[in-house]
Amino acid sequence: MKISIELIPRDQDQLLKQGETVALKYKDITAVNVPDLLKFSIRSWEACDMLKEHFNQSIAHIRAIDFDLKEVEKLIETLKARDIKEVLVLTGDKPQDMRRVYPTTSLDLIRKIKAKSDIKVYAAVDQYRGNIRKELELINMKQDAGADGFFTQPFFDLRYLEIYMDFLYRYEVYWGITPILSENAVNYWEIKNNVVFPKDFEHTADWNISFTKKAMSFLRAANSNLYLMPVKANIEEFLSEVFREI
Repeated sequence: MKISIELIPRDQDQLLKQGETVALKYKDITAVNVPDLLKFSIRSWEACDMLKEHFNQSIAHIRAIDFDLKEVEKLIETLKARDIKEVLVLTGDKPQDMRRVYPTTSLDLIRKIKAKSDIKVYAAVDQYRGNIRKELELINMKQDAGADGFFTQPFFDLRYLEIYMDFLYRYEVYWGITPILSENAVNYWEIKNNVVFPKDFEHTADWNISFTKKAMSFLRAANSNLYLMPVKANIEEFLSEVFREI
């Protein structure tokens, strides 16, 4: 079982402190993945370069719409210059401002990166996007384009997680878990991401810690992988509870 932590590159000092703390205190976490958020000055590959000395794997998120398909070689050169060997390719949401984007899809970018390099490419699974059949078709298309593995949207129900595990047993998958700790966060996931929470769900620290520990035990027994997304939580407090008694 491999466990990855998602760290947000808000600023360099905070990022380095979080990465070092996680690596020193939680030896089960051997990978880090970093989203590419343009509201911050640090790009995902820069952050992964800073963090890779602390983790066995450093996985940079890449938004396909940010790149001209004709100039992907420049992206590959940038990644290789920082010794980034693994990326997670997402299509990306259209920006609210007038920043330039391109009609590049995740399938386009996966195919191009794999054709031009030996970089390991993960693709996204969005189990809330539509029905399961359509999502599985898209997963197969991404695999055909060259995807080496997948990262899912976070799960909040072990029954739903098990259903997807049955379908994706052939693939290397990192199964997402994130704590939801406010009513606003609940609304965000329900409205923007179409999540249907289980009837026992509570946006409390106790519920989220309990669920994360159950999911971790379930995935460990299945010899599968996990990635934690404590985006809005205090990372040290969350991890100290999650890894207690492990």
